[in-house]
Amino acid sequence: MTKIKAFRGFRPAKDLADKIASRPYDVLTSEEALAESAGNPYSFYHIIKSEIDLPPGTDPYSPAVYEQAKKTLYRFIDEGILTQDASPCFYIYAQTMWGRTQYGLVACASVSDYMDNVIKKHELTRPEKEIDRKTHIQVTRFNTEPVFFAYRDHQEIDRIVRKYTGNTPVYDFEAVDGIWHQFWVIAEPDIIARIEEIFEKEILNTYIADGHHRTAAAAHVGEEKRKTSKDHTGNEEYNYFLAVHFPASQLAIFDYNRVVKDLNGHTVEQFLRKLEDVFEIVLIGEHEYKPQQFHEFSLYVDGKWYALKAREGYYDDHDPIGCLDVTILSRLVFEPILNIRDLRNSHRVDFVGGIRGLKALKSRVDSGEMAAAFAMYPVSMDQLIHIADTNNIMPPKVTWFEPKLRSGLILHSLK
Repeated sequence: MTKIKAFRGFRPAKDLADKIASRPYDVLTSEEALAESAGNPYSFYHIIKSEIDLPPGTDPYSPAVYEQAKKTLYRFIDEGILTQDASPCFYIYAQTMWGRTQYGLVACASVSDYMDNVIKKHELTRPEKEIDRKTHIQVTRFNTEPVFFAYRDHQEIDRIVRKYTGNTPVYDFEAVDGIWHQFWVIAEPDIIARIEEIFEKEILNTYIADGHHRTAAAAHVGEEKRKTSKDHTGNEEYNYFLAVHFPASQLAIFDYNRVVKDLNGHTVEQFLRKLEDVFEIVLIGEHEYKPQQFHEFSLYVDGKWYALKAREGYYDDHDPIGCLDVTILSRLVFEPILNIRDLRNSHRVDFVGGIRGLKALKSRVDSGEMAAAFAMYPVSMDQLIHIADTNNIMPPKVTWFEPKLRSGLILHSLK
């Protein structure tokens, strides 16, 4: 079963929460972080994108960047910008986007659960990104950003969350992107003990929704410290890492779309004829078209939108990976027609999160940068959980979760 733990979080003062909170480190460039933090000395980008405080052109993976992050973080603590709660707590973090609210339980997850596959994964990690996050944790000795977990819905946890969220939140603000963020503290020892008991006895697994690299990095830091600490007991803070746990039914997965630079020497007419072998094709025209169901795609090429529906017999709905639309697209289009066989490393394909809309796909093709765009129907949470439960790994760039967790609202110290 799943082990979670209350912890003494480091948090901003109420009047600073909206100034500190930032987007996650990996959704924007250094230049964008510099622009967003302009005039705001409290921005958490000074800690998670700390190259913005170093000379222009500084390598974001240089030792100086991690040392700058540590320097700023400890200054925030020394100056009372971030303060630690007096006793171990759980926290509730709510996000409201487009009228829909999701409520996450902020808790420390267990390094052992990650190593023992109680925390389920659905993506591979890239070594260079994992090393970056490991170094950030090792130098600062903090989990500065939470990872995004899901769990199967549980009625009693829902009741506890509803009880607390009926009270006035300690943080309550709208971010510049229009997403509303609220935060509550659970400090009562009996409630904390009951939540821990529910997870330990009744929640079989948790699932990484977003943050595979941060999760792997935090777990491997904890594993290494276990091996090197002389007086290791298993209760040390480095045995745990920061996560926000959401009921699976509350989460929304957006489509993760593809654009390609060329048609592998084919004309548009030749390309469409090849597609007809494996897809039912309907010309939509100039109006944007979004896929309406699994195994349907939309194609934008040469100023026109097309609806593509995979013909029966060309996919296997009994195969957890084979039934995914990204697998179907790769197997029927990218590999045999476009000769794109390695999505992770090919420079002929790029990926666009569905939050950007179909206009983002159209503009990249109309500009001449790309030759064609493919819009996907989003993966469901049931598919993600089934893939993780069967110990399968999704292809690259399949899920895009929104809203993203804001960084800086809660930190966990490894000390």
